[in-house]
Amino acid sequence: MVKEITITVEAKDEKNTGLLDSLIRKELKKNHINETQFEKVFVKKSIDARHGQLKLHLRYKVYIGEKPQSAGEWKPLWKSSEGVGVERTVIIVGAGPAGLFGALKLLESGIKPVIIERGVQTSQRRKDIALISTRGVVNGDSNYCFGEGGAGTFSDGKLYTRSNKRGDIGGVLRVFNYFGADEKILTDAHPHIGTDRLPQVINAMRDKIIALGGEFYFNSRVTNLLVEAGCVKGVETENVENGEHQQFYGAAVLLATGHSATDIYEMLAKVAPSALEAKTFAAGVRVEHPRTLIDSIQYHGRGASSGLGAAEYRVTTQIDGRGVYSFCMCPGGFVVPSSSGPNEIVVNGMSAAARNSKWSNAAIVVEIRPEDIPVQFKAAAEKLACPQLAGLLFRTEIEHLTAENGKGQAAPAQRLTDFLAGRISENLPATSYTPGLVASDLGSWLPSHISDRLKKGFVEIDHNMHGFICPDALMIASETRTSTPVRILRDKETFECTQLKGLYPVGEGSGYSGGIVSSAMDGENACSHITQVIKGQ
Repeated sequence: MVKEITITVEAKDEKNTGLLDSLIRKELKKNHINETQFEKVFVKKSIDARHGQLKLHLRYKVYIGEKPQSAGEWKPLWKSSEGVGVERTVIIVGAGPAGLFGALKLLESGIKPVIIERGVQTSQRRKDIALISTRGVVNGDSNYCFGEGGAGTFSDGKLYTRSNKRGDIGGVLRVFNYFGADEKILTDAHPHIGTDRLPQVINAMRDKIIALGGEFYFNSRVTNLLVEAGCVKGVETENVENGEHQQFYGAAVLLATGHSATDIYEMLAKVAPSALEAKTFAAGVRVEHPRTLIDSIQYHGRGASSGLGAAEYRVTTQIDGRGVYSFCMCPGGFVVPSSSGPNEIVVNGMSAAARNSKWSNAAIVVEIRPEDIPVQFKAAAEKLACPQLAGLLFRTEIEHLTAENGKGQAAPAQRLTDFLAGRISENLPATSYTPGLVASDLGSWLPSHISDRLKKGFVEIDHNMHGFICPDALMIASETRTSTPVRILRDKETFECTQLKGLYPVGEGSGYSGGIVSSAMDGENACSHITQVIKGQ
């Protein structure tokens, strides 16, 4: 018999085995199970800091009369794809989680993945990212957004998702653990690999895919789709270093580009504009606090003495009919430059595995619906014969405005109290953002329907997290890449693009997923269908 049991303890009792077993026995008795001999396997831990008390909710699988299976006993089902032909080859555009997990899913049936990535491997990518902070130099194909592993590799590695119906979340976590992620990701309520460890995990995944017969082509930007008889058969690429063009053919194309690949949307707008749809996205700022302040607020004044590590928070409210909410909260983390091209400033957040920096930050963003886009961007999109791109043009304008009010990659910033008072900050607090800051009155140039809602939203947030508004709270502009403003339409069941057969848009760039785990499951699901199609041929 296997029974899932949840018990609640104080933080200090997390390792008290005798107490834990006693509480489990009490829960078993409530379920009319009087067995005293059992084995327990830790499943999940969550922190409850409500009502002024710190508690841990611990969930276990309790095995009675049988032995539990250990995490290490899980074995993958991948097969070699060496020697297969074009009819059993799938072209994957993008080496992010959707592309990598899609490739592994194909290899379960011995189908060969050929992964095309505009960026570079993690070792070189790390150097290119360092240049953004040290010299303000942005490589348009190798940055926080583009390169092996996708946008999450060097910006946190959060694995928490609410997409419980999308697929097997536990399966994705087991794959990450298999390739080197800490086993605690299998049990933490908000699992997190850390940007200092995720690159090595991604490298191990790449090496396994190659060992099984898959191929990788880095520095290769997709410039065109190869269409035959109305069906996408492959892609044409341009080498970003030498300009050479190459064509790749396969039984299907998995389009696993991220939310920042604007050129892919522009390409589709020319080939099949009806395949695109405008969607809601969000824009705002990163708000950075001293970590000790957030810990004190969330742990009711106990801070480091709680023994619970850097505190997380999640806030959401409605202001004038639009959501204002936190996104990608990074406890004990850093604010990082996330631009993917020249003349723009974009910020993001990340944490190392230990989450032990002096700061905590989160994006605080405002919901932007297609009807909120200013008319000039709608008109510009009409001129491109694709009105669905209006949100993309608006997002780009915000990023350019941010650069105009910064300097290089030094970002415009303001104390939160000064933002609410409508004055420029005379000085700025210490920050984790290494390219530097430029004092700016953000409310004077951010679009008013964003800045006005932010002001009201911060007041609402402070009602629930008293102390959030303070002189040490720092706003850094602009956060614009929480999701894409464009969706690539696809069939709900098959994942195939509704206007281009043979093309399977997945991941954050498709507009149907957000984050590492949901994107990974999206890639897996699409490749499961592609496998069925190939086997049926």
